[in-house]
Amino acid sequence: MAKQHPFIDVSDKQSNSLIPTEWKVNEYLLILQPHEDLYNKIVDIKQAFAKQFDCKMAMYLKPHLTLTVFVQYAMMESKIIHRLQNIAAQQSSFKIDLNGFGSFPSHTIYINVQTKNPIIDLIKELKQAQSLLKLNAEHKPHFITEPHISVARKLLPRQYEKAWIEFQQKNFTASFMANEMILLRRNEQQKAYQLIKKFPLLHQAKQVQQTTLFV
Repeated sequence: MAKQHPFIDVSDKQSNSLIPTEWKVNEYLLILQPHEDLYNKIVDIKQAFAKQFDCKMAMYLKPHLTLTVFVQYAMMESKIIHRLQNIAAQQSSFKIDLNGFGSFPSHTIYINVQTKNPIIDLIKELKQAQSLLKLNAEHKPHFITEPHISVARKLLPRQYEKAWIEFQQKNFTASFMANEMILLRRNEQQKAYQLIKKFPLLHQAKQVQQTTLFV
């Protein structure tokens, strides 16, 4: 599960409002996102969870599969985007199968990702850019080791125990194509992430186009 990196504490140096924009620190989230119909189905599951188990966070956490989370200076953003574009251009789209529910005791319940290998392979490619995503020794990028789509996280033990009794018995199957990576960003004043850039996985599309040209 992706840990949340704290922002750099600059309170002992100067007010954030006085820091030049390029030196401000942002938090970034790189994700895969289900297609609209599946996205809405997962939203329904999360909203029902929030109501049944009194967990508002489940309702506000949007359905996604995290690849990596990192913090970096704003001035590095254009270089990061360029590098992610290059990585995405060399990757093919792939199918992700979802099957049932899993948990991280005793705080998170998630939708289980059955086809992990293509995601892990993609993360291996992203790790080649980790020096660019590393702010300093204390703020390194965190790459997901257990791909999943959260239903609810930061649960209290009593919430988790009650919910897991029910969810470990639930059936859920679905699939979607991972056609693009999505980069989100927020600063220390923002609670919600903002969309920055989508990176289509282009390798397969390029091969199909090239084959067509020589038919």
